[in-house]
Amino acid sequence: MYLPTHFAATDPEALHALMRAHPLGALITHGESGLDANHLPFEFYAGEGEHGVLRAHVARNNPLWQEVTDGQEVLVIFKAADGYVSPNWYPSKQEHHKQVPTWNYAVVHAHGRIRVRDDARFVRRLLASLTRCHEATEPSPWKMADAPRDYVEAMVAAVVGIEIEISALVGKFKLSQNKEAADRQGVVDALQERGKGALAAAMQRRPV
Repeated sequence: MYLPTHFAATDPEALHALMRAHPLGALITHGESGLDANHLPFEFYAGEGEHGVLRAHVARNNPLWQEVTDGQEVLVIFKAADGYVSPNWYPSKQEHHKQVPTWNYAVVHAHGRIRVRDDARFVRRLLASLTRCHEATEPSPWKMADAPRDYVEAMVAAVVGIEIEISALVGKFKLSQNKEAADRQGVVDALQERGKGALAAAMQRRPV
């Protein structure tokens, strides 16, 4: 990933926060069929390994888990809010017209080594943990025990777990840090007017 210094995000807490807030990662692998991408909801465990561990599951019918080998290098991409930026949003454009369109975004690339976990106990714990996490804000959270036991066991048997020990985290927060304060504010205001509040809020936070 091309990474100019002013867009580099190096604070681990900021990178972890993005991964947790946007857990649907794009897992990039290279197997017998060539390059592949699978979009999976990940759980991130910061306290395990040097840079953390990612865990997810795939359908047993998905060839991914059979095409990768344990220890193979993979990449997972996590992306937050993004959006187009028009030159007309910069106040300075009215003065000298030296502005061009761009795109603002924030991403984290997690590099690591994959391990297949075809283990019902591992999968059951992972699914229970994912459920607790994403049901937490529901008024009446669903839990695995709400479904018939034989049904849950069939669902567990239909998926395979994967685990990725992260070797490096690379963050790029391209949020107009290379622009003057007035131009940055112009972009924030325009994004808010267009319903892009999440991206505007990311720009207002101090880039790290």
